[in-house]
Amino acid sequence: MEILSKKVFKKSESFKDFENLKSLSYENTLNKIFQIYEKNQIYLKEKFDHHFMSILNEAINDLKNKRKNSDMFDLKKNTLMEINSFSNDIDIMKYLIHRYRYEIFPQKKIIDKFPPLLQIEPSSICNFRCVFCFETDKTFTNKKNGFMGTMELETFKKIVDQIHGKIEFLTLASRGEPLVSKNFVKMLEYCKGKFLNLKINTNASLLDEKKSHAILSNDVKTVVFSADAANDELYSKLRVNGKLETTLRNIKKFAEIKKKHYSNKKIITRVSGVKFSKDQSFDEMLKLWGSLVDQVAFVDYNPWENSYEKEPNHISKPCSDLWRRMFVWWDGKVNPCDVDYKSTLTVGNFNSLNISEAWNSHAYNKMRDFHLDNKRSSLTPCKSCTVI
Repeated sequence: MEILSKKVFKKSESFKDFENLKSLSYENTLNKIFQIYEKNQIYLKEKFDHHFMSILNEAINDLKNKRKNSDMFDLKKNTLMEINSFSNDIDIMKYLIHRYRYEIFPQKKIIDKFPPLLQIEPSSICNFRCVFCFETDKTFTNKKNGFMGTMELETFKKIVDQIHGKIEFLTLASRGEPLVSKNFVKMLEYCKGKFLNLKINTNASLLDEKKSHAILSNDVKTVVFSADAANDELYSKLRVNGKLETTLRNIKKFAEIKKKHYSNKKIITRVSGVKFSKDQSFDEMLKLWGSLVDQVAFVDYNPWENSYEKEPNHISKPCSDLWRRMFVWWDGKVNPCDVDYKSTLTVGNFNSLNISEAWNSHAYNKMRDFHLDNKRSSLTPCKSCTVI
């Protein structure tokens, strides 16, 4: 199997292939945004504080500017569907604010009180051993080493209570499979009505009817099913311990439940795979999965499965994730990225400092300064990581 890899992994351009299976007009979406913005000026200024209103104005100005460049905000294929999934006009404006923070703040190296996106890890345990994942590192998965576990529901609730109204982009996933957690359904229920853009990543192998109903009956905006192949043999080679038949059956059942019980539910479903080898075919992926989900995608392969063993790569450009998102592991440990899956860069624990304090901490800002000063080579695993 010929492995594909790039010299750098651009988080802002991580989609290698992406197909919206529902026709969406860029121009119509843009016009809708402008109309909402113009007709709601007075209300928007009452709804949003000066900081958020200035971000919204910047986003709108970028969208109106015809001379697009890399540090200007625009609507991507995946954001088109997210915007059109909102029925409330003000939610669309709020979405633009936080999407701008997620996409443009990392480029302009801006931080404010909270990260644009928080990833909470329900479980670091996974039932798969995908060849491109750090779960293949036995020093990580060995229970004696303390990395394996699932988050207590009370810890999760405390995090949600603290970020409700402060962070709108929340992802329930990180190092492990979130559906391993016995608290997964209760976690979703506790999130209801609290986040604008809640996303779940799952390999779908443990997706039963109860969990499907929980996802569909609560406020999940996007559910990403991780699958990388359209035939049994290749799927099993890539997702070790997994079976395509099981994943396909579970996603089919999810689609049936959605159609029968939640036909008006505006949830976005995506099958997304890691483009790891030349043997993977996007056309075959579209053919197998296209009738079951709204989107099919491949993301670039980022060789993070051996972060601590790779040689330094001499990349000097700062990592965008330091301004984009933050992670809270199952045990409350706060970490800047999941390439550092053993937490050598942790800035502390949620049990002793809050999310805003962690995001703006001296330790976090010191890491940012190292990256900005071309000193990422002095940090592990930054010195051998390809993310920019």
